[in-house]
Amino acid sequence: MRPFRFLISVLFFVFTGISHAQEVPSQLDTRIYEIIENTSAERIEKDIRTLAGFGTRNTFSDTVSTTRGIGAARRWIKAEFEKISEECGGCLEVFYQRDLVTKEGNGRVPKDAYVVNVVAILRGTDYPNSHVIMSGDIDSRASNTMDFEIDAPGANDNASGMAGTIEAARVLSKYKFKHSIAFVGLSGEEQGLFGGAGLARYAQENEWEIVGILNNDMIGNIEGVDGVIDNRTFRIFSEPTPANETEQERRSRRFTGGEVDGISRQLARYIHKQVKTYMPEMNPMMIYRLDRFGRGGHHRPFNDLGFAGVRIMEAHENYNRQHQDIRVEDGIEYGDVIEGVNFDYAEKLTSVNAISLAGLAWAPPAPKNVRIGGAVRPSTTLAWEESNDPNVAGYKIYFRLTTSPTWDSFVYVSGVNEHTLEGIVIDNYYFGVAAVGKDGNESAVVFPFRQIRR
Repeated sequence: MRPFRFLISVLFFVFTGISHAQEVPSQLDTRIYEIIENTSAERIEKDIRTLAGFGTRNTFSDTVSTTRGIGAARRWIKAEFEKISEECGGCLEVFYQRDLVTKEGNGRVPKDAYVVNVVAILRGTDYPNSHVIMSGDIDSRASNTMDFEIDAPGANDNASGMAGTIEAARVLSKYKFKHSIAFVGLSGEEQGLFGGAGLARYAQENEWEIVGILNNDMIGNIEGVDGVIDNRTFRIFSEPTPANETEQERRSRRFTGGEVDGISRQLARYIHKQVKTYMPEMNPMMIYRLDRFGRGGHHRPFNDLGFAGVRIMEAHENYNRQHQDIRVEDGIEYGDVIEGVNFDYAEKLTSVNAISLAGLAWAPPAPKNVRIGGAVRPSTTLAWEESNDPNVAGYKIYFRLTTSPTWDSFVYVSGVNEHTLEGIVIDNYYFGVAAVGKDGNESAVVFPFRQIRR
């Protein structure tokens, strides 16, 4: 936490005389700095060059060749995950997950084919069925997504995100986590988000608990088509509330608030906070939108099923390098080639992912059944289910003005599962609760959509 905010919180404790407020566990986990230090731009560059070197990774390209096409690419990715697993004593569970897509009724499907994802799971010690996911896309495309034979190296879109996912697996495989971390390569993104949809269904059918998915799609370009060069800023896209919420939940929100406080938005805030704490040189932009205007990414199929998910990507896109045949027209170079990738920037955004995955996977589970009360009185009460996790040190009750994008203040409590904030009027703020581990790592904040009933 920033020193000024910490001082404000301490003064708040003193001023209000809160009986349960206690000293907060250490706010910094030094292992996070190790993760940042151990992430390698050189290894990311090597992997991006390898992926781009397959010529094309179009979902419907060659699956037999050992040197060209999506088949060669996904076998190489699986082999890299298996190599990482071998180095950590078999710590990764590596497998293919696939679904058949057919030409009939699909405008971007030129022929029937299997869409094959590559999955590597670092199994958690305490909550093995609870997953934090990082994804990159395997496939690429040229100007015409139906042309699966023309060169489409996809160096930035999306060899950068896939290479970042592999590198995060290398770094995080050196640690043990309470929750499982899944590193996945998704196919069929350019044809209609088929790979993400298939894995989301697989997760649902296998009853995965998903803390959140961090979808990485283009994390290597620093030069925008408008000429802006920026190697510090990146975007986090998140939808405001779950797409599958009920009509009753929508009606309740109209009167209680929370229009920008769904689970994906809390995941975005978590990443933002983690970056400002451990990588303050970076400039994370929370974009209050599911994705870029009129466009889509592989976190959306997870959102569609009610899972938390965000898209992490560069801030300044270069459309001359996206979805383009390699060519020169009127002196302008087109095509998603290796020269358009900044490997140091890809390393930074890989670190952003890795420290967010680690923080969530080390943290206790988020509080359940969070409720709130405080109408027509000068105080606000939060309550939640008591946790039996011995790793829980306490809870942070966060609050912010309704117009603020971030959780700006908190009160820390321990040994309780209900607390009243005296002098804090419910009408003027939004509230949430996060579980805090003994190592200082926190869960994502849970917004109280339910009211306390006595």
